[in-house]
Amino acid sequence: MVVSAGTAKTLVVRVERRAPHPQYGKMVRSAQKYHAHDEAGSAKPGDVVRIEECRPMSRTKRWRLVAVVKHKMSVPSTAKAGNQEEGGRS
Repeated sequence: MVVSAGTAKTLVVRVERRAPHPQYGKMVRSAQKYHAHDEAGSAKPGDVVRIEECRPMSRTKRWRLVAVVKHKMSVPSTAKAGNQEEGGRS
């Protein structure tokens, strides 16, 4: 999942893994961040993407965006300013 797309042509992608603990067997989550190159600027924060390893593009960028698998679902915003009927003081 894309965590940040603030800089030009660069994404920060968080990859989460689940594996059982060697001794206790409980499922443990671990995550790692990768910097990936996005030439077109098509991925936004919250998108699920596929990346592949490539030549070093900078000091930290060694991955390239292959495809945007799923775009983040946008929720339409509702006006909350005028809705003070329940539980609000007058």
